[in-house]
Amino acid sequence: MRWWLVAASLWLLVVVTVSNAQARNRPRNQDGEIHRGKRKRDGPGPGRAGAGRSRPLQIRLVPGPSMPVEPGENQGKTLIMKSYKNLQEQHSSYNVIPVPNDPGEPVTPLTQEEIQRILWREEEEHREEEERLRKKDEARKKRRKQRKEQAEKQRKIVEGKRREEEKALRMQVEKEEEEWRRHMEEEERRRQDEEDRRRKEAAEREAREKERKQEEERWRQEELLREEVLALVEEEQEKVEEEVWLRGDVFEMLPKEPEEPDLLPAPIPRPPAATEAELKEMEAAVEEAEEEEEEEEEEREVVVENRGGLPPGCDISDVTLTCDNAKLTYFPPLSIPELKSLSLEGNNISSIPAEAFNGIPNLEWINLKKNKLTSNSIDAKAFKGLKMLSRLYLDENLLEAVPADLPPTLQELKINENRLRRIHENSFQDLSSLVILELEGNLLSEGNLDPLGFAPLIQLSYLRLGRNHFRTIPQGLPISLLELYLENNLIEEISETAFNQTHSLNVVSLRHNRLDETRIAPLAWFNHRNLESIDLSNNDLYLVPSYLPKSLVHLVLVGNNIERIPGYVFAHMDPGIEYLYLSYNKLDGEAIEPESFFGSYQSMVELCLDHNQLISVPSGINEMTNLHFLRLNDNNIRSVPDESICDPDHSGDSTMVALRLENNYMDPQNISPTAFSCVRSASSVVLKPQKTK
Repeated sequence: MRWWLVAASLWLLVVVTVSNAQARNRPRNQDGEIHRGKRKRDGPGPGRAGAGRSRPLQIRLVPGPSMPVEPGENQGKTLIMKSYKNLQEQHSSYNVIPVPNDPGEPVTPLTQEEIQRILWREEEEHREEEERLRKKDEARKKRRKQRKEQAEKQRKIVEGKRREEEKALRMQVEKEEEEWRRHMEEEERRRQDEEDRRRKEAAEREAREKERKQEEERWRQEELLREEVLALVEEEQEKVEEEVWLRGDVFEMLPKEPEEPDLLPAPIPRPPAATEAELKEMEAAVEEAEEEEEEEEEEREVVVENRGGLPPGCDISDVTLTCDNAKLTYFPPLSIPELKSLSLEGNNISSIPAEAFNGIPNLEWINLKKNKLTSNSIDAKAFKGLKMLSRLYLDENLLEAVPADLPPTLQELKINENRLRRIHENSFQDLSSLVILELEGNLLSEGNLDPLGFAPLIQLSYLRLGRNHFRTIPQGLPISLLELYLENNLIEEISETAFNQTHSLNVVSLRHNRLDETRIAPLAWFNHRNLESIDLSNNDLYLVPSYLPKSLVHLVLVGNNIERIPGYVFAHMDPGIEYLYLSYNKLDGEAIEPESFFGSYQSMVELCLDHNQLISVPSGINEMTNLHFLRLNDNNIRSVPDESICDPDHSGDSTMVALRLENNYMDPQNISPTAFSCVRSASSVVLKPQKTK
């Protein structure tokens, strides 16, 4: 074991001795350091020359004596001298000794110029290397910038495409939503129109049924009255009284619906019935009239030669052609020059071409009610060739504007129940002969009616604007106007200038609006000398309005909330109020003052105070010497004093024709016979039935 350790130690000693010998044989520099040769580089670089060039000389600096720099060197070697000076500063004295490639070659120091050239070449190579690196770095940065710009440009393109796709998708969604909304609105409008039509038909049926019941009630009461009169004629053998017909309501006013069905308002009594002889004469006249009608029907049944190719469902008689409810979908082509009247009511005609009336140029009356005409479906030249047309009916169509170029000969125009939305300045151009104009049931208001719209109508006398959306009296009413109907609107006030231009106005209907007495200007119509009839029924009045026209004769205030008739409210009228209707209000025991009817004692002809809360006969009635008709029914009256209705001191003939006192709280047996001494006939006094206490 020991011999092995001895062998290893000897081997280690030999290795160390050989290494020291090799180290001593290596060449050393002046500082005593061993010179180690540089390894050759495989590629081009500072340590190896390019192909075909000698390897650059390697040098080393050895400390030695200082070497001054000679003046006169060119400007290009400044950097080399600076480098040389730096070397001088690092050591006080150096000698430049070239390093030979072969260690055996002798070493010869370099001259100053050779040193400068070597330093200049090294510095130049260093600068070229830096410039190459700088250009390489700039190229890399440029490529990076280009790639970044390309990526940003691509991103913007993608982003733009994405935004365009989103916009297109959004527009598509909005378009689909709009189409769906339009479809739903159309469905809703169609449904609403259908509901309105059904509601209108139901209202018409109800109105017809109501009218029928009222007619039956009137006939029943007339029959009872006729029987009573015949009985009185047989018993008393009195002379037949002279018939006196009442004026009644010029507005054809329907009474307000009562709260209870068993308290239907009694109709206005008619004159006393005729005697048996007169009845026989009437029956004979009726039979004669029926025979004449039968003869006329037989004449009409005579086969008429089919002139002009009449469509099925049309009848022609003389110069009148009737195609009502014939289910026509187009305007029939006609060639009957002598035709004067044409009725196409109740069809499905949706257009009128320009040549529609070429074969019937002499028409005087055209009825196109209840069709499906629109403003765009009527050719502008359709009516232009009718030189004799005087009446045109276009009710219940789908018109949104007045047809253009209507004949100047037109005297009557009806466009009720349409969709008129505006009246322009030229809507009635050249219609200077128009006398009657009806525009009820449309979408008109003071905002869409031009103040000059009615200016061309210099002969207009009769204007109906009911069932529209007016909140005030429309401006620009024709000066020639005689009758104005504005019922069923939203009118809330009457200004002082509302009727300034209509000095000839005779009748004004404002029922079913929103008027109260404080919104009627004092001078709105006070000085009018021709205004005789005013209908303010079914408004919001609490008092009988003051400052009524001086010329007023007929006043309707039915269906308001009137609680009082102020004193002297009729005193300024000349010749005086004659027809006053105050039914269905809230008049009670303190509502009528002793001076309420002052100024009307000599003029009052008809007075209706029924369906109120009166507890006694109002004062002043017994002073009305010309009163023909008095209604006090459906109140709370409990007694009729002798002098409350008739003046016992009046020596003239009896003027009272009819007196209604039913549905009060009176006992007819306790009423004195002299209480009705001014009534012409006892049968004209209605006292039954009465309410139970």
